[in-house]
Amino acid sequence: MEIFKNTNFDFLGKKWPFIIFSLVLTVAGLISLAVKGGPQYGIDFKGGALMHVKFTGEPPEDKIRKALSTTIPGDISVQRVTTPGANEVIVSTDITTEDALNKNRQKMEDALRAAFGEASGKEDLNNTAVDKLTPILRDALARAGTLPDDKQLNETVKAILDFKNGSPHFGLLRSLDELSGVPGVTPQVLSVLKDKCYLSSFTIRNTEVVGPRVGAELRTKALLATLYALAGMLVYIAFRFEWIYGVAAVIAVFHDTIITLGLFSIFNKEISLTVVAALLTLVGYSMNDTIVTFDRIRENLRLIKKPVFDDLVNMSINQTLSRTVLTSGLTFLTAVSLWLFGGQVLNGFAFALVVGIMVGTYSSVFVACPILIFWHNFADERRKKAAGVSTGNKPAPPVVKEVKELPAKVKRAR
Repeated sequence: MEIFKNTNFDFLGKKWPFIIFSLVLTVAGLISLAVKGGPQYGIDFKGGALMHVKFTGEPPEDKIRKALSTTIPGDISVQRVTTPGANEVIVSTDITTEDALNKNRQKMEDALRAAFGEASGKEDLNNTAVDKLTPILRDALARAGTLPDDKQLNETVKAILDFKNGSPHFGLLRSLDELSGVPGVTPQVLSVLKDKCYLSSFTIRNTEVVGPRVGAELRTKALLATLYALAGMLVYIAFRFEWIYGVAAVIAVFHDTIITLGLFSIFNKEISLTVVAALLTLVGYSMNDTIVTFDRIRENLRLIKKPVFDDLVNMSINQTLSRTVLTSGLTFLTAVSLWLFGGQVLNGFAFALVVGIMVGTYSSVFVACPILIFWHNFADERRKKAAGVSTGNKPAPPVVKEVKELPAKVKRAR
């Protein structure tokens, strides 16, 4: 399928605005990284304790931050989940030593319970576990003379917690009467729950903990994975085409990666394992886009005798224009949808894809191809000088430009 047929856009004649734009983005990103002391790593790479906390209403971010800062040293981050109706925040704190790992996590839970729970001595059903709820029911039912056997009791506790954690509650009950239809919850069990438990206005949906040593190791491996990918592609393209094609493609992909990381720093976005996955995806995507253009350049070099290289590259870009617009455009629409509707977890991944696809598409045309042309012209000048010296400095014959009308075999190739 071809959207554009027989186009003759002068892409390379418009390369300087794009090159200047790339330089501005690169310099701005590097300055931001330098000022902020490098990328802003997520918990995957720097280590820390992270909690996803859901509230019945609008999360009181200032109160959360104040409650945690009084008991936990270091930086406290409270990030609102932007999904409409989520009423959820992501609370994280850095960890300096392995010994403080579990202590910080427990302190975060205790601080939230102290700030948003009740001091009645009852169990918070929205933040309880099997090992806490089972003894409460066992003791109370035993005193009432209605204690079921251990198997029935365990099944009842499991059914209660599964009901609370499933849809549409997602860990947060608003009334104990909602449990009346749960299997195993008899009127006696419900009466015990109302007497011994209460429902707080929040629930801790998930807790993640990564030690600093593990984070440093993951950071090193992520960097090596990216460098190995670039090195492997450089070797392959140098073998498949020529070494200068590999160098141009790798420089373009490196340019895409630097700009993406710079924009992450400018917009204060964290680098996590999912973002690294997106960067590796972009490395392959941008490289593939560049190789398609390079492959057409190589085909045209075989079909056209003594071409003007600049014109040949421009013609090759026009011939692959439909393919570039279709693949990049559809992938871009998918990435934008993920960015807008994918939620907080996928936000960094989708943002990297959106930026990378835009930058990677124009870098294949306005970064990789100009590098190729520069080297080709530089090599031609050297050959002309060498030929002039060997022939006693006789003037070289004038170069005749290729006629605008393409040979029939080139048209057939298109």
